[in-house]
Amino acid sequence: MKKLLLIALGLTFVLNINAQISTPQPSPSAKMEQKVGLTDVTLEYSRPSMRGRTIFGDLVPFGTIWRTGANSRTKITFSTDIKVDGQTLKAGSYAIFTKPAAENWEVYFYTDYDGSGAPQTWDETKVAAKATAKVYKMPMKIETFTMTFDDLTSNSAVLGMLWEDVYVGIKIEVPTDEMVLTNINEVMNGAPTGNDYYAAAVYYLQEGKDIKQAKTWIDKAITMAGDKVAFWQLRQQSLIYAKAGDTKGAIAAAKKSLAAAQAAGNADYVKMNKDSLKEWGAK
Repeated sequence: MKKLLLIALGLTFVLNINAQISTPQPSPSAKMEQKVGLTDVTLEYSRPSMRGRTIFGDLVPFGTIWRTGANSRTKITFSTDIKVDGQTLKAGSYAIFTKPAAENWEVYFYTDYDGSGAPQTWDETKVAAKATAKVYKMPMKIETFTMTFDDLTSNSAVLGMLWEDVYVGIKIEVPTDEMVLTNINEVMNGAPTGNDYYAAAVYYLQEGKDIKQAKTWIDKAITMAGDKVAFWQLRQQSLIYAKAGDTKGAIAAAKKSLAAAQAAGNADYVKMNKDSLKEWGAK
């Protein structure tokens, strides 16, 4: 019995030694994934909080390289080549460093993304791109450092940084148009399906390209769909016709889309078609 008690006490002692206390990080890590056009962008950074401190010009001195967060270096990864302020950044990962000032920030994309803090010795040869961001004062304060992807389009996004009462943003441009057009040309030179014609036509409409070509492609898509044509396909056909100046054709397509949307019980498309028909003077 005494032997068993000693073993139990020994196990308790070992467990107490190995036990670890878990507490929250003062600057928790964050990871964001954003699709910009056809480019995957991943952002990894830590998020310090104000905690009653003055940030810019004090905790983060003006005119000094800042890690743009806390703990490990802020890291951004692109799946394709992108552009920042006219400069090409190759696909891959970069650290984001900034040099805050009262009116503008300098933003650096640095090839050495491992480690913590700013480099002890700054190496200009590792600066893959540099841009200047205007400082915008906000009417409220942001307690925790925050990075965002704003103003998303098919071809660009704005990388935003917010803390205290400051917002700055850097525009990132992605090669979506080049990639899509290359893909469209390859597919159209092969054996395109009805879905291919539809996707190409809608892309041309949305991006303001050759509307006559879009009209040809949407007509082929609708013909190939036959009696299985969907109300959203007819809706796009009506918009393409309207953009091409064929109001009569646009009205005819919108009426078909409206009837199909009503049959499917889709209130959103019912409203959109009714609004367009009114706009186009349908009777």
